[in-house]
Amino acid sequence: MFTGIITDIGRIEAVEQKGDLRLRIGCGYDLSTVDLGASIACSGVCLTVVDKGDSWFAVDVSAETKRRTAPRMWDKGKTLNLERALRVGDELGGHIVTGHVDDVVEVVGVEPVGDSLSLTIAAHFGLAPYLAPKGSVSLDGVSLTVNEVSDGPEGDGIRFGINLIPHSRAQTNFADVEVGRWLNFEIDILARYLGRMMEVRDTRV
Repeated sequence: MFTGIITDIGRIEAVEQKGDLRLRIGCGYDLSTVDLGASIACSGVCLTVVDKGDSWFAVDVSAETKRRTAPRMWDKGKTLNLERALRVGDELGGHIVTGHVDDVVEVVGVEPVGDSLSLTIAAHFGLAPYLAPKGSVSLDGVSLTVNEVSDGPEGDGIRFGINLIPHSRAQTNFADVEVGRWLNFEIDILARYLGRMMEVRDTRV
């Protein structure tokens, strides 16, 4: 489990195609405190540490993970939002995040509002039941609050808006976010279970 509060920004230093994709990720963590087999969320994707050095750790990215995550995010040189797994007693500063990507969504609008950035995100209709104003979502592993939800133009999916304050931009790889960027999206776990409960109830009525 994670909280969506990013604790470091990593950079992919090397990519090796084996049976899976082996990545070496440079980071600022004290790797002596990270065990092999530990989980680290990499831009919203829960991955297992399979090797490590003084300033890097390695993970394997399966074909299934590549298929379900944002295009080109695993290329050499890309930055990743990092978060270590939640420990008992840690502060839950964001919301509960599992590190399992539900879909990939696209930034279709970026507008400065004061010192912040207002982002408009395009998603397909299937996500509509899980999005509500002032609800939580995870975008590239970052816990964010939904401002508004609306239908897309001419019935083209849905749109939702989020706000990035300067601190959030400085502490994540959203500093240079722009239109056309694809993001890993995770539904809030409470919304997921409520949605499933409603589905089951409706089938039994």
